[in-house]
Amino acid sequence: MEFEFSQEHRIFRSSLKEFLEKEIAPIVDEKERRGGLTKEEALELYAKFKKIGIGYDPESISVYFEDPFYYGIASEEISRVWASLNVVIGMSFPVVFVNLASDQTRDALGKKLEKNQVIGCLAVTEPEAGSDTSNLKTTAVLDGDEYVLNGTKTWISNAPIADVALVAATVKDAGTQEMFLVDKINSPFETSELHKIGWRCAPTGEIYLKNCRVPKENALTNMIAKSLAGEARIPIHEGIAKLFGYMSPLNAIFCMMRAGMALMATGISQACLDASISYAKQRKQFGRPIGRFQLIQDMLFRMAAITESSRLLSYKALYLVTKGDPHARLMSSLAKGYACEGSVKVAYNAIQIHGGLGLSDEYPVERYFRDARMMTIPDGTTEIQKLIVGRELLGHGFSAYV
Repeated sequence: MEFEFSQEHRIFRSSLKEFLEKEIAPIVDEKERRGGLTKEEALELYAKFKKIGIGYDPESISVYFEDPFYYGIASEEISRVWASLNVVIGMSFPVVFVNLASDQTRDALGKKLEKNQVIGCLAVTEPEAGSDTSNLKTTAVLDGDEYVLNGTKTWISNAPIADVALVAATVKDAGTQEMFLVDKINSPFETSELHKIGWRCAPTGEIYLKNCRVPKENALTNMIAKSLAGEARIPIHEGIAKLFGYMSPLNAIFCMMRAGMALMATGISQACLDASISYAKQRKQFGRPIGRFQLIQDMLFRMAAITESSRLLSYKALYLVTKGDPHARLMSSLAKGYACEGSVKVAYNAIQIHGGLGLSDEYPVERYFRDARMMTIPDGTTEIQKLIVGRELLGHGFSAYV
């Protein structure tokens, strides 16, 4: 092993587990039956997490965002209890750029951000550009001191409740890609909600940008340059900042996101394993606990192997991110592909072990299965992860999608 958790990391995990069991686990089933969280409900949960130092406000952000291992631990543990909540919190990360944006964006959102009351979203996917993020149809045209954005984004987590979106677009004149921080107060955009098989409490939707004017200071490259010049600071780990020198901003962000997605899947797998072990000890058939049956133990073996392997791959990816190692792209895609596909297999076996009760919403394993099935598509499908890994292993000239 090239990495290990510090005592601070272990204390953080222990405290987070205790908080989740006390404050979050009792409300999950009721919230899931009602569907997507409202903005008010999401902000109430944000306020709860701020009390334990998880959030994007200036006070909390150095814990949650500056150290990738805290981010990874939170992603795993929150998802073990409630995957939807991890999406709502984790995908809000674009708000970290508010303090690097234009004066009007900071004036609009700064005070709310201090209270961890700003919700963000990452807007990359389009109706015609899902996996093909190099061919975005959303355009940005520079007009004086502003960019004018036009296009549609789809399957965007948090879109219906977001205050700010980090939007990927093609700069029309240059033919290059850029990302823009769009705050809904100064640059209004419309949204509509989409419904899906899993992550039911995490609102997902489309974003419609029609002549949306954004200050040029809100371009991601300008915000990063501002941070590096010391004009303002966001607590990005130096390893992540180093990755921006090796790859595009979007790919650098994906390294962190995909490792987080892998740990999210690991959390779901762990929840399935825990539930199945408990059930196998209690459920009796043919006069004895089903945990004594060989086929049940075979399934538990497979579930444990996938869960532990996923965890190791995921934290290895985060370790490479902390080092600013360009291999972080390969490892994060490998972890994301393996752990997310693995969580579907683990959830499948959890339902098999529970039998008919596994199909009932009275037990959580049916939710775990639905949430696990979501994992293989967002932030790059498994198929795309395979192509990224193949290209990284083989080198330049062997890309299967360019």
